[in-house]
Amino acid sequence: MKKKVLAVILAASMVCAALAGCGGTAAAPAGDAAATDAGDAAVKTPEGGIRLVNNKVEVDEGLKKLAKAYEEKTGVPVVIESLGGGIDTQATLKGYYQADNMPDIFVFEGDIHYPTWEGLLADLSGEAWVNDTEAEYVRDGKVYGFPTTTEAIGLAYNADILAKAGVDPKSITGPESMRKAFETIDAKKDELGLTSVLGYYTESSQLWWSPGQHVFGTYFDSGLSRDDTTYIDLFKDGGKLDMDRATPWAEMVALFNQYTDPAGVSGTYDAQVLGFASGKYAFVTQGSWIGATLVNDDKDAYAAAGNFEIGMIPYAFIEGQDTILTNSPNWWGVFKDGNVEEAKKFLAWCAADDGGQEILAKDCGFISPYASNTHAPDDPFAKTIAEYTAAGKTSSWHWLSMKEGIGQNATGVVFQDFAMGNFPDAKTFLDTLQQVCENYYAN
Repeated sequence: MKKKVLAVILAASMVCAALAGCGGTAAAPAGDAAATDAGDAAVKTPEGGIRLVNNKVEVDEGLKKLAKAYEEKTGVPVVIESLGGGIDTQATLKGYYQADNMPDIFVFEGDIHYPTWEGLLADLSGEAWVNDTEAEYVRDGKVYGFPTTTEAIGLAYNADILAKAGVDPKSITGPESMRKAFETIDAKKDELGLTSVLGYYTESSQLWWSPGQHVFGTYFDSGLSRDDTTYIDLFKDGGKLDMDRATPWAEMVALFNQYTDPAGVSGTYDAQVLGFASGKYAFVTQGSWIGATLVNDDKDAYAAAGNFEIGMIPYAFIEGQDTILTNSPNWWGVFKDGNVEEAKKFLAWCAADDGGQEILAKDCGFISPYASNTHAPDDPFAKTIAEYTAAGKTSSWHWLSMKEGIGQNATGVVFQDFAMGNFPDAKTFLDTLQQVCENYYAN
């Protein structure tokens, strides 16, 4: 009975999303091209094996290598199904549930998606890997999510360009020094071969998650301890913003609009990352996940630009904010009515240092959340994440507990409107964002 009731709820939610969708389809925070069709019901779990739905198309090849290695070792086949680009992964999974075609392992984003799958996730509390990490997803005292990597959100920069411009990234500690750095680089834009100082993209139909969740998320957490939930707690109480903190944050967004590539209002994720990889932007508003793209899909452009060193600075919209935001971006959950035991064995192997960790690091670019791991990725962000982590200068990702769909259906388009010049100033942008968020929480 519970399954039938949930199926009705999921069907209703999909209809509502289709009717109310502001900006259309969703995109995984990883890429712009799908590795498989969202409606491809032909993707099935192999007999005696397992199927995994992944939302990061840029690591599809690496995960398939992982699956092949596991099958060679155990004889158990693993199918990797990667969704991305304009595909809403969670809507696709809901469709799979209704069609009785659920994968054994699937990706979900913590508190945002847990309510959808509550009662359908296998309890992983007793697994050995739980004692080797602090990044597992826990709800009501039980472990439901397997972490695969650590990702970071900060203002990424091309160290070579900053050096040529005479800008020390460590000098950017607040809004005044950030503006000064942008002005300095902009004045030398032509001699540095730049299209713009910044690659800040706000296209809202597929890139809503970048400004609408990640840049917005810096308001909640920048400069705060990992357990400080002051501003997300206020926000979850009806979509409220603290204007004393939000005002300088909105002024930072206005600065981004001033110095970004105008193509960002309609450009794609791939174009944004390629622009940075090609040395056309000194800064880019994407997180550490783009490292995998730079050394894989965009490796030729990155090499032509000198394989430049990459760093990351905090989104310091208030003087002295000195943390980047790090977290597991999502988790793999196990469908409780699937091939649970084989799925658990696969996860255990993935977590083991002599198992899948090397492939996850070397081929997927994952920065391991497991203490016993000895493998580091060939990732240009690995060093800077390690340095911030070792210094205790990281904040959490509390935007993950915003109301589901708010980035896609509400906040994302407000950022795009601001970038397009539809608001005269930061105050109007902030007032509009506040109203949109309050309305979203009220419905």
